[in-house]
Amino acid sequence: MHWPLPLRWSPWGRPGVKALVTAGVFVTILWNLRFFLNPSKGSGEDSKHREPLVILVWEWPSKQVPSVNRDVCHELYSITGCQLTTERRLLHQADVVVFPHSRLQPGRDKLPKERPPGQNWVWVSLESPSNTRALAAWNQTFNWVMTYRQDSDIFIPYGKLVPNQSATVNIPAKTNLVSWVISNYHRTQKRAEVYKNLSRYLHVNIYGKANNKPLCKDCLLPTISKSKFYLAFENSIHRDYITEKLWRNSLLAGTVPVVLGPPRANYEQFVPADSFIHVNDFGSLEELATFMKTMNSSRYRQFFAWRRRFSVKLYTDWRERICAICTAYPRLPRGRLYPDLQSWFNS
Repeated sequence: MHWPLPLRWSPWGRPGVKALVTAGVFVTILWNLRFFLNPSKGSGEDSKHREPLVILVWEWPSKQVPSVNRDVCHELYSITGCQLTTERRLLHQADVVVFPHSRLQPGRDKLPKERPPGQNWVWVSLESPSNTRALAAWNQTFNWVMTYRQDSDIFIPYGKLVPNQSATVNIPAKTNLVSWVISNYHRTQKRAEVYKNLSRYLHVNIYGKANNKPLCKDCLLPTISKSKFYLAFENSIHRDYITEKLWRNSLLAGTVPVVLGPPRANYEQFVPADSFIHVNDFGSLEELATFMKTMNSSRYRQFFAWRRRFSVKLYTDWRERICAICTAYPRLPRGRLYPDLQSWFNS
């Protein structure tokens, strides 16, 4: 809209106009300068998520602590913007602090005395609920959980199948029917009961500390690979609890896993249905034994069809697992605490 000018108008005719214009320009300059010198709260919030993301491991999960330099995630796993540290003096610089359950003691004497604003704490465990104690002590403590469970905030399986096209399927030469590596044998476990009854119908070659036949690290796979089948029996039965007994001792070794663990449908979320035998597939253990003993070579080879499309990737380095936090970080929920960790883990 254009306002009509008064007759005989002159810029000097109204002394106050020039002063108002000058003051307006001055105020505008000051307003813009304010944003230049003092960034808004919104900008400060953005700068809070600085690079790199600092992950402090309060205590390393394994007994041997590997070399952890500032670029290890990038050097080993091509994950950028991620810095791992075990230096507790960097607590106030850390975006995330990792607490392995195996290193936690009941009570809070070993936790940091305070939690810097915006910092997130992660509870980590690869053990099953049956082998995890004193969870009630950690209610309202952790923001995120990192376990083998698929519904974890950060999912860390023991292994997985990765696409890998192959023209040939090589099956190791077999000299015996069934083997089992067992270190901790307890009669009260389901796997002990199943083994005892199954062994009535076929011979099982047993290795490991429980049978005074420990296998060295480099002897494990070559020894197991000579068996047609491997008893991939978990020490306890829980959803998603599928360990190296399947991934390393069976699939990677080149044997057919006979699994005892969660239901078949749960296994099929991880591996093809025709890559394993489930104990529950049979009406009795005698039927299972007969199935294995009478299997012809053609039927046996069908269990390895997955090898034309996939290969096994094992997760054995805790550095890789912890670096995965940086990959997951942008999508993780903020401002949440697990009110009852035990109830969640046992669900």
